[in-house]
Parts: sequence; structure tokens; C-alpha cells
Amino acid sequence: MSLAIYPGTFDPITNGHLDVARRAANLFDNVIVAVYDGVPKRGALFSTDERVALATQAVAAEPRITVRSYTGLTIEFARRVGARVLVRGLRIGADFEYELQLAHMYRSLSPEIEVVCLMTSAQYSFISSSLIREVAGLGGDINEFVPPPVAAALRQKLGK
Repeated sequence: MSLAIYPGTFDPITNGHLDVARRAANLFDNVIVAVYDGVPKRGALFSTDERVALATQAVAAEPRITVRSYTGLTIEFARRVGARVLVRGLRIGADFEYELQLAHMYRSLSPEIEVVCLMTSAQYSFISSSLIREVAGLGGDINEFVPPPVAAALRQKLGK
């Protein structure tokens, strides 16, 4: 059985993230959306528990995708759960440079774990969690970019 993890902060999970997770589930038997539980990024909005809950709701209809939080190095989490593959999503050209650097670091630290990058579908290529938070914070309509529970959680969190 092949297991891949798709790590990230997912603050919040977007339709672009879901696109990558679903496509990864077409390539691997099981995919874990691995929500990082570490020092929050600047501008973070949701707690780890909230991000896990929102991601779990978003993938509820996907039997081969589960959600778990983790701390520490991503490759150590991959080893603990028995994953041999890390899935990363690419949206725009700037993502490639960062992901290439990250892949080389993972390879140096853990040569037995492969990194697979999937290009996000074109309709999601401009979506990022930080942009979604910004648009939602300014009262913009983000319904087409995130699952309904995420849109509702953003409205509630931001008082919109």
C-alpha cells in the first residue's frame, strides 16, 4: 500500500489545496493532509485544531484522504506514519524555486523519501491561504475559492 503525505499549514485549506490532495489520491493508495502544528506564521488566523477540523470537513467525502496534525520535521512525521512520498503543490513559478530548495533539503536529510510536486489546476493557480485571508478580511466574496465550511469559518472569525 502506498502512502503519501501532503504537508502544509493550511490556514485555511483552499480549493487549490483540495485539488492537489485529490489528484494525489489518484496516484497513491492513501494521502494524509498533514497540518503543521508549529510556530504560527505571521498573519495566521486559525489554531491547529481549527485547521484540522476544517481540512477534515473538506475531505470528508474522500475515503482515501485523512487529516492529521504534526510537529517537528516533516520527514520525521513521514517516517513515523510510514510514508515514502511527500506531495507538494506548485501554483506559480516562484513556488518552484522554494520547492526545489525544500526537495533538496528533504533528500539530504532523508534520501528514502521522495518528493512529488503536482501543479495546481489553472483555475486555482492564483489562490493562496494568505490571499484568501486578506480578501475575506476586507469583506470580499471568497466562496468560489474555499469549501463552504471554510468560508463560514472565515466570516465568523473575521466578524464579516
